[in-house]
Amino acid sequence: MDVNQAKQEHLLALKVMRLTKPTLFTNLPVTCEDRDLPADLFGQLMRQDPSTIKGAETLMLGEMLTLPQNFGNIFLGETFSSYISVHNDSSQVVKDILVKADLQTSSQRLNLSASNSAVAELKPECCIDDVIHHEVKEIGTHILVCAVSYTTQQGEKLYFRKFFKFQVLKPLDVKTKFYNAETDEVFLEAQIQNITTSPMFMEKVSLEPSMMYNVTELNTVTQADKGESTFGKMSYLQPMDTRQYLYCLKPKPEYAEKAGIIKGVTVIGKLDIVWKTNLGERGRLQTSQLQRMAPGYGDIRLSLDLIPDTVNLEEPFDIICKITNCSERTMDLVLEMCNTSSIHWCGISGRQLGKLSPGAFLSLPLTVLSSVQGLQSISGLRLTDTFLKRTYEYDDIAQVCVVCPFTSNEC
Repeated sequence: MDVNQAKQEHLLALKVMRLTKPTLFTNLPVTCEDRDLPADLFGQLMRQDPSTIKGAETLMLGEMLTLPQNFGNIFLGETFSSYISVHNDSSQVVKDILVKADLQTSSQRLNLSASNSAVAELKPECCIDDVIHHEVKEIGTHILVCAVSYTTQQGEKLYFRKFFKFQVLKPLDVKTKFYNAETDEVFLEAQIQNITTSPMFMEKVSLEPSMMYNVTELNTVTQADKGESTFGKMSYLQPMDTRQYLYCLKPKPEYAEKAGIIKGVTVIGKLDIVWKTNLGERGRLQTSQLQRMAPGYGDIRLSLDLIPDTVNLEEPFDIICKITNCSERTMDLVLEMCNTSSIHWCGISGRQLGKLSPGAFLSLPLTVLSSVQGLQSISGLRLTDTFLKRTYEYDDIAQVCVVCPFTSNEC
């Protein structure tokens, strides 16, 4: 601000106040035992106090509301509201009054004024009022710049500004983990921690998937044909508490068969979090696009489309293997089946599977039997590309529980 401008006696006065909801009044109860000198005097005073709860005078929480006495904290995702008033303290009429409110952040300057047109005149003891709102989307230092320009009766144009500085804090700490399943499914675990000093009511935590995926929330339990949240009916998150949310993403049908496309997809979606604090103050955060590490399938991906959960000892069972060409070239494949100490393949080893185009797949039914009880790993498949003479071996393809039909022993 200019030095001469700071010494100028202005005809108008500017006042800026933040608009926040009131809080419940808290009192500090003072008690003593009956045998002490005050006896029941403190108790009588508390019962007569209009701010206490009748029958629960010793509780610190009262029935009255109190207006905020300071600026308070403002958190990312909340709406900043402010009341701006320009009052004519002089005895003369002021003309062409223009009030402008800007919010300066570390990256941009925003105009928050409801109207950019000037008021023709302002009589003595009258005022111009304005309420501004802004959803805070950046953390760090914010400066509210309020500027007032006007013209006196003598035709002199005057101008002054006031600055109001405040910090925007981070309300939540969000951490994510990705788990790539054997199929094309992706599981997302979102850990959300309340790092404020007051409890939050978590109104909504949802995942908006990218265009290639459908999402299923795994945060409810079905009981009596009704879905109930795993966090209970009252979804409160206390200060410094952490909660885990789980989601399952599956490729849409039009993309599920395109292995090359799904393999390279790293963008999964973004989290949308809505909460309420104190007396219903609402906040909302959206994360940036979440990205995972693309799974490395190699040139050929082998997965199981069908396998039983439990099989009998030394009895053949059927599985269906899915072989997908993830490379950008055509392959001519030969399948070899190698027995292990517990898994024995039924069929001809060294069979020709034919040519497989890039991105294409084939379903291959096979028969297996196990000679050992317990949880056994399906292993021993080998694929050879005759064009490039490359061999791909697959162990621990899946696991199956093998039981003896003559005993009750299970895995």
